[in-house]
Amino acid sequence: MARKPNAAFMKPMQPDAALAAVVGSAPLPRTEVTKKIWAYIKSNNLQDPANKRNINADDKLKAVFGGKSQVNMFEMTKLVNGHLS
Repeated sequence: MARKPNAAFMKPMQPDAALAAVVGSAPLPRTEVTKKIWAYIKSNNLQDPANKRNINADDKLKAVFGGKSQVNMFEMTKLVNGHLS
């Protein structure tokens, strides 16, 4: 039996101004927000080469990460969720 996607997870969420600078201002499901953030991280080469689980923030991501210059991927998810309403 196929798993039904969680409706709350798929509900489009509105990014705030800090997050919109990275993923765009249109409402997106959390899954798409995560995909777009990873695309941004990869295209700007922001993964720590020594430890791929860490993300080095540029100016746009620093605003999303509460001013931190580096976060791990689990912390990132939590911080990003704070920018969605």
